Amino acid sequence: MAFDLDLIQKVYQEKPKKVDAARKLIGRPLTQAEKILYSHTYEQATHPFERGRDYVNFAPDRVAMQDATAQMALLQFMTCGRNRVAVPSSVHCDHLIQAKVGAEKDLATANEVNKEVYDFLASISNKYGIGFWKPGAGIIHQVVLENYAFPGGMMIGTDSHTPNAGGLGMIAIGVGGADAVDVMAGLPWELKMPKLIGVKLIGRMNGWTSPKDIILKVAGILTVKGGTGAIVEYFGPGAESLSCTGKATICNMGAEIGATCSLFPYDEKMSHYLKATSRAEIAQLADQIKDYLRSDKEVYDAPEKYYDQVIEINLDALEPHLNGPFTPDLATPISKMAEAVVQHGWPDEVEVSLIGSCTNSSYEDMSRSQAIAKDALAKGLKAKSEFTITPGSEMVRFTIDRDGMLETFTQLGGMVLANACGPCIGQWARHIDDPNRKNTIVTSFNRNFAKRNDGLASTHAFVASPELVTALAIAGRLSFNPMKDKLINDKGEEVMLAEPQGFELPPSGFDVDDAGYTAPAEDGSKVDVAVSPTSDRLQLLAPFPAWEGSDLKGLKLLIKAFGKCTTDHISMAVPWLKYRGHLDNISNNMLIGAINAFNMETNKVKNQINGTYGEVPAVQREYKKQGFGSVVVGDENYGEGSSREHAAMEPRHLGVRAIVVKSFARIHETNLKKQGMLALTFDNKNDYEKVQEDDTLDIIGLSSFAPGQPLSMVLHHKDGSSDTIKLNHTYNSQQIEWFKEGGALNGIRKEFEQKK
Repeated sequence: MAFDLDLIQKVYQEKPKKVDAARKLIGRPLTQAEKILYSHTYEQATHPFERGRDYVNFAPDRVAMQDATAQMALLQFMTCGRNRVAVPSSVHCDHLIQAKVGAEKDLATANEVNKEVYDFLASISNKYGIGFWKPGAGIIHQVVLENYAFPGGMMIGTDSHTPNAGGLGMIAIGVGGADAVDVMAGLPWELKMPKLIGVKLIGRMNGWTSPKDIILKVAGILTVKGGTGAIVEYFGPGAESLSCTGKATICNMGAEIGATCSLFPYDEKMSHYLKATSRAEIAQLADQIKDYLRSDKEVYDAPEKYYDQVIEINLDALEPHLNGPFTPDLATPISKMAEAVVQHGWPDEVEVSLIGSCTNSSYEDMSRSQAIAKDALAKGLKAKSEFTITPGSEMVRFTIDRDGMLETFTQLGGMVLANACGPCIGQWARHIDDPNRKNTIVTSFNRNFAKRNDGLASTHAFVASPELVTALAIAGRLSFNPMKDKLINDKGEEVMLAEPQGFELPPSGFDVDDAGYTAPAEDGSKVDVAVSPTSDRLQLLAPFPAWEGSDLKGLKLLIKAFGKCTTDHISMAVPWLKYRGHLDNISNNMLIGAINAFNMETNKVKNQINGTYGEVPAVQREYKKQGFGSVVVGDENYGEGSSREHAAMEPRHLGVRAIVVKSFARIHETNLKKQGMLALTFDNKNDYEKVQEDDTLDIIGLSSFAPGQPLSMVLHHKDGSSDTIKLNHTYNSQQIEWFKEGGALNGIRKEFEQKK
């Protein structure tokens, strides 16, 4: 069925006029991203926006939330004063299901263990007009692609891989829960006008190469922060040749290069996918305005004139890649992998191979992997590593089960997991003899930071296509190259795996008995939201205090984080996912994964009050109890990774006043601003070295806090000396008001109270 068809019809009716007006305003041809952005401004633009500089208010078409982030987002929304969400919104229960013994038992366990949270999410969704997808329905991004995404639309989602919907030509951006509250409340959503990176794809993929290899190659080119503040637009004949779900895989992993989102132009592949997923009406509407759902011809003819950066990739020459370990941008082509294994001392034995997830669980992915599995079985081979399969949605699972794929995977030695995130986000009760032993796993997921999948720092995780992961499961070796290496079968014969073949869409169509969707009540005024006052998993929120109106003096240094500090380091997931709806309890994981630059240890910082060393949250709670605020100092790209706003809310809750770093990841910087925190950067990055372990710090210049005007930080050292350093920021006037009011939510609440 087509959800929200009236909304989509309205978007398409208005788009030509809005795009034409924007083209006239700017005075040149427009890229696809510009067409979507200018047609979704909250108020009609009166002047061109400068990329990378101007903040713009947008009006997204919809909001999507997964169960872990939805808890805090909806706890915030219920305090803002609205009776119903202003735009179509949905909740997807995919993060809280732990992979352990198999789909059926794991889902049953999750329903029992998480009943309180699921009841809360179901009841609050029912009350406020939000579509609810129950546990087992599937992973948020796959379900959105199948049901909600549409070409030329704009959505935000409380998960960093929301850009998956770019595979259907939609601007879809990962945000924190406070941003979702803005949009659900009917208020403008603010974003700095993104820069534009164009990726021209020429040639055509063949053999073992897959769409996953395109984004793995791009990640190697741009690195984990090369896309920060930018939308990546793919185009060219190579783009037209990719399936819709293949495009979605590429857009999904744009999060790994820090991109705001990624996009493909509307084409026949998207039209076919819409029709295959029971949305022919949308395909017909899109076909009528297809030129408005792509960049203007002049852009494609001379991309260097219209993009801030252009990359060209020849798919004819593209090799399968393996990216990792410990970072998704360490890209190694398969022809160089055996050499790299020896050079870096990576464990060659593949202990677990995992396919599926929100990134690679389409029918095409599974059919190509099944082809490899069937070929292996016919040649007397079985999986040498553990092998798991994670379907992305119940519709995909039902269809591939009907078509015999799950049976083939089981015969190979695989185990089918629930339609959920599972090992991709650390929800994995992994069976391993020695958790400290260096080991290798390969996945078709998106991220592979240390401890990301199984909580073990010793695990070397590599990211590849489902086809390559399946081949490595059979070979059991990281150094195996299926394009040239032979295997020994059960008869002692040398055999080679055949190149994978598959289907973009199921020949017999998609099918499903129960997709797992529950529509909200027409009138939710009599629906009660289920939150127990004695719960240790859910906690109603109290407003954060407003700024006291003066400079911040006498702050303690909490931690000087060394090196990579992602949101996983700041607010770990498993086993902390269960506390995502209880701010005080989950704050006990704050920064426990960050490396202290003074002792190179995790979760061990100096308590300046008594001189002892303690766990980061405990030391910060002591500072708060004694009336001291504090500062966290960090390195480059601080807060990369997941969109989780808990990484911003926990420091705010425990009394951290400022985060001072060399540079921020986009979503985390915005989350900090939303919560009334100071997100500041060193003007001279070398000043990071001046911060000493026993420093007391002052933040100076807040009485004249203004856009573009730097602040100062005074470092009072233990020996009586001091350093004054310059700090930059990207706050605009509205964001400064968030700081003064104690957070954006306080401003929203005040606005609705004034309207009553």
